[in-house]
Amino acid sequence: MTANEISAKAINSEKWFHQTVIPNGKSWFNGELQHYTDRISNSFTSDGTLKIKAKRESFTQNGITKDYTSARLNSKFAFTYGRVEVRAKMPKGISGTWPAIWMLSKNINERGAYFFNLGHGNKSWPDCGEIDILEYWGRIPGVAQSAVHTRSSHGNTVNLGSQSVPTISTDFHVYSLEWTPESLTFSVDEKEHYTYAPKVKNDTTWPFDTEQYLLLNFAIESVIDPSFEEDILEVDYVRIYDKIGTLTWSDEFN
Repeated sequence: MTANEISAKAINSEKWFHQTVIPNGKSWFNGELQHYTDRISNSFTSDGTLKIKAKRESFTQNGITKDYTSARLNSKFAFTYGRVEVRAKMPKGISGTWPAIWMLSKNINERGAYFFNLGHGNKSWPDCGEIDILEYWGRIPGVAQSAVHTRSSHGNTVNLGSQSVPTISTDFHVYSLEWTPESLTFSVDEKEHYTYAPKVKNDTTWPFDTEQYLLLNFAIESVIDPSFEEDILEVDYVRIYDKIGTLTWSDEFN
């Protein structure tokens, strides 16, 4: 057991929900290999940061056994427009690891999601809209990517941008989204790398005028380097500001 695990504390359940129910039958989307759990061994706070740990281990949940575990957190806060800042350090760039900081509509009809459990959920993906503030593909080390998924372009979306961040796995960086009624702008340490602002805004290109919530997770792709044992997505803080710049929701993980 590491020093971090010895001092581990549970995540603030007033702010976060552990999404553990597989919404797609026997597997998460994209052929991912992990179970998401609510165990403190997969997600905890210590020394002022959140740790989401993915690791190789055989684990059975709801009668389904998988060889990897991790965690997927939903914020219990949803909002429309503003600025999101997440200061985080990515795991090492090992092929098959896939941590992300992203957002989904409060109205997504995804079984097991926090707001779905509360009775929301009248839109399917991608009609609900998805905003990927940061995806870090371990098979593309040192590159921070952002993307937008809508009915007009989703999955292997054309709406994306990235920038090189050589110290992405050794240092903390601030990953940001600026969301207005006109555009979505993504940056790392205030350096912009992509803006999504479709000329024609309709249900297929711009489902981004309703509330979205934040997700933090660490997935394992369908093929992973066999040397992988465990690693951590570490988050220093999450801060959400409204459209006039007032801090409206945050977690400093103290």
